[in-house]
Amino acid sequence: MKELSADVVVLGSGPAGYVCAIRLAQLGKKVTVVERAELGGVCLNRGCIPSKALIYAGGLIEKITHAQELGITVEGVKVDFPKLVKWKDSVVSKLTAGVGGLLKANGCTVVKGDAKFTSPKSLQVKTPEGDLNLTFNSCVIAAGSRPLDLSAKIPGLTVDQKHICDSTGALSMEKIPGRLLCVGGGYIGLELGTFFAKIGTQVTVVEAMPQILSGVDADLTKVVEKRLGKLGVHLKLRTELRSVKVGKSGVEATFFASETGKQETQIFDAVLVTVGRKSNADLIGLEKTGLTADPQGFIKVDAQRRTSVPHLFAIGDIAGQPLLAHKGSKEGIVAAEAIAGLKTVYDVAAMPAVIFTDPEIATVGMTEGEAAKKGLKTKVGVFPFAANGRALSVNEPDGFVKMVCEAQSGRVLGVHIVGAEASNLISEAVLAIEMGATAEDIALSVHPHPTLPETLMEAAEAAMGHAIHIFQPKKL
Repeated sequence: MKELSADVVVLGSGPAGYVCAIRLAQLGKKVTVVERAELGGVCLNRGCIPSKALIYAGGLIEKITHAQELGITVEGVKVDFPKLVKWKDSVVSKLTAGVGGLLKANGCTVVKGDAKFTSPKSLQVKTPEGDLNLTFNSCVIAAGSRPLDLSAKIPGLTVDQKHICDSTGALSMEKIPGRLLCVGGGYIGLELGTFFAKIGTQVTVVEAMPQILSGVDADLTKVVEKRLGKLGVHLKLRTELRSVKVGKSGVEATFFASETGKQETQIFDAVLVTVGRKSNADLIGLEKTGLTADPQGFIKVDAQRRTSVPHLFAIGDIAGQPLLAHKGSKEGIVAAEAIAGLKTVYDVAAMPAVIFTDPEIATVGMTEGEAAKKGLKTKVGVFPFAANGRALSVNEPDGFVKMVCEAQSGRVLGVHIVGAEASNLISEAVLAIEMGATAEDIALSVHPHPTLPETLMEAAEAAMGHAIHIFQPKKL
C-alpha cells in the first residue's frame, strides 16, 4: 500500500472543502484534498450551479414566449433539450476546472478516491491506482450529504435515474418529460419543477404539509404558489405518496389526500424525488476516529468548527443545518484559520437563504413570529414590487420586501423578499443585520433610481411609517 503524509487533509472538495483547502494553503499549510467524485462537490456538479443554469434557461424561454405582452412577436420557439443540457454541462466544466486550477496554483495536492478513516490520524483511500494510506496532523471533514432514500418507506420509489430520479438524474435527463411528478414541495422540487413547467412539462407536486416551502413565511410562499398556478403546476398539498409502479405506459403513482381521505392513481412519464438530504457521516468510517454523529447524522462542532477530537474539524453539510453552500464556505475559512492558530470563530449574525423559484425568495434574520418568541416587540415595513418603477419596467411586478425591525431601536432583525432578483437584493440586508443597522440607516442611504434595491429603502421607510411610493394611513 502506498504511503502519503500531509500537514492537513481536507476530506471533500465541495464549497466547504475547497475553500478551506485554499485558505489553509494561503496560511502556509501543506494540504491534501481527497475527493471521491468531481472537484466542486455536489453543489458545483449536481446541485447549485447546474440547476441555476437550467432555471435561467427556463426563465429565458418563458420571457420569449410571453414577449407579445411588450409588443414583441416571436414565432417558432423550440427547445433543443440535449443541446441545453450540453450547455449546462459546459458551465459546470468551466467552474470545476477553475477550482482545480485554484487548488493547483495554491500548492494543494488532490487525491481522487473513496476515503475512510482507519484511525484518528489516518485515512485509507481507494484510488484508481490502488489503495493509499494517508496520514495527517489535522483533518477537516467536509464529506457533504446525499439525497434521502425513501424506497423503504414508499413501495416502488427506488431511484434508477431514468423513470425515478433524484436531483442528479433530473439535471441530466435525455428528453423533456411530458408529465412529471415532484415528490416534495421543498426548494429543490419547486426550483426544478418550475424549470420543467416553463419548457412544456405538465408538472404535479405532491407535499404532505399544508403549504409548499415549509418553514418559509407563508406570505412569501403565497406569491410563489400563485405563480405556479399560472404556469399550470398542480399542487397536491396535505397529500401523501403511497406507492409508485413503473410500467409500459409510465410510472403509476398512488396518492392519499389526508383532508378528504380519498385515494387516487395517476400516470407520469417521470418522478423526481426531492425530500431532503442525508449526511455522509456513515460512509467515512467515523467510528475509527472516536467521533459519533448525532441522530440526524451530523457531527457536533464548536465555534471554530472543531470536533471533540481536537485535531479533527467538520464543516459544511456534515456539520449540521443549514445545508447551504455559503454556510459551508464560511465554516471552511474559520476552520482553516483555527488550524493555522489565528483567533477566529464562526460568529454569523445573518445567514441568508435563497430559493430560486419564480419569483425568487430570499430571507435573512428573524421573521415576526421568531422575534415574538424571543420577546421582541417589532414594527414591520412592507413594500410591493408593483410600486417600484424598475420592477414594472422589466415586467416583474409580483412580490414584495418585508422588513422586520425592533420597535424601540429600529434595529433590523430580518428581511424577507419574494420577487425578481431577490437573490441579489438580500446581500444588502445581510450587511445591515451584521453591522446592527437600523431601518433609518437604510432609509437615509440614497438608492439609485430606477432600481430594484429601492424596494429595500422603501420597506425601511414603511417600517418608520413614511414610505413615499405607497399610501400609509396615519396611525391615531
